[in-house]
Amino acid sequence: MANENMTAGEELLLDVKVAEASRLHKFYLNQEKKILGAASVTLFLLTWELIGGVFQIINPMFMSAPSFVWKAAVQLFSTGEIYNDLYVSGTELFWGYLLAAVVAIPFGILAGWYKKMAYIFDPFINAMNATPRVALLPLVIIWLGIGILSKVGIIFLGAVFPMLINTRDGVKTTPLNLLNAARSFGASEQMIFKAVVLPSTIPFILTGLRLGLGRAIVGVMVGELYAATAGIGFMITVAGATFQTDKVFVGVLIFALTGMIGMELLTRVERRFDKWRPKVGAAQ
Repeated sequence: MANENMTAGEELLLDVKVAEASRLHKFYLNQEKKILGAASVTLFLLTWELIGGVFQIINPMFMSAPSFVWKAAVQLFSTGEIYNDLYVSGTELFWGYLLAAVVAIPFGILAGWYKKMAYIFDPFINAMNATPRVALLPLVIIWLGIGILSKVGIIFLGAVFPMLINTRDGVKTTPLNLLNAARSFGASEQMIFKAVVLPSTIPFILTGLRLGLGRAIVGVMVGELYAATAGIGFMITVAGATFQTDKVFVGVLIFALTGMIGMELLTRVERRFDKWRPKVGAAQ
């Protein structure tokens, strides 16, 4: 399947190349993205294995290898040692991210639609967005304690502002010609919002959700650095302090896979809402 992000011209050129190519070349052209991606990952893992595992050019205490990481992962899952950490971190991520989305999307829509509301809250939004979340962690722990609430709080603070800002800017950048066309046909403000503003804002909301997911995963790690007794971030901290680099990489890979899967799911959701994008040419 060809890359879906190609322009119409690139797709036409690819179709011509595929039609003129041999069977093997056709397969490569249609699967080029997957083949090159798999090749680069395979080459990276082989190089890493040779450096850290086979020849041990770097001390294993400081640099693990894919085989060692795999053995550590198998041990953690077979003994059940990691399941409680996964449950704790997953619970924190779910509630922190969900709470951020529930707050950010409606508030961002209102801040983008009502100028006076934006004038009032924009200074606070921009200031909080620029503030490092790590600096707020001691305050969050003081206010919410050392339990799961403090971790949910720091994840919420990390994820809420990318979602809010993207949603707000999406409403603000609604094409003016579409708004004027809707008003010229006598549409009410409520109808304009549902038929024009909301569909044109959906791509921005989904972009904010993707950015917020990355910030939320970082928030899990940051929140579990202090006053935590379980979680993947806590496991990474303990393993790093005891020079168990293989366990550190297991935790890092869990965070990376979580982000990759989440991004892919959100990308597929975005494709389903492509038909919601207003067609500027059709409105003129």
